[in-house]
Amino acid sequence: MRVILLADVAKLGKKGEIKDVADGYGRNFLIARGLAVLESEGSKKVLAKQNEEAKKLDEQNRQEALKLKEELETKTLIFPVKSKEGRVSGSVSTKQIEEALKKQGIVIDKRKIKDSEPLNTLGTFDIKVELYKDVIGNIKVRLVEE
Repeated sequence: MRVILLADVAKLGKKGEIKDVADGYGRNFLIARGLAVLESEGSKKVLAKQNEEAKKLDEQNRQEALKLKEELETKTLIFPVKSKEGRVSGSVSTKQIEEALKKQGIVIDKRKIKDSEPLNTLGTFDIKVELYKDVIGNIKVRLVEE
């Protein structure tokens, strides 16, 4: 029996793939739980349409990420920190970077920030942020003495 997967199924395949499965497994497990549909000409057309829409959405999200990357390249986040003899007391974490960006109207999840170690020395740092699958932006973060 050939089925089209409607969701990712462990040890079988990803959403949208066409797979050969045993008749009982397909009918009693996959189709019964809504994880797959029987392969037919109509279902192939629907799958092709969904794949086309997914590609369009993917490209749209990629373009938005590229625009955001350009905007981030021009930003410099300045954090005044207390320091004594060149040593910073405390540090600047990804959460603080996320909050500073949010104040400027840019929403980025702190888990997308690649350089995840806290910044604890004075100076300017280039921080990499994964905006989309293969779109990585840079933010300049400067720690200055209070």
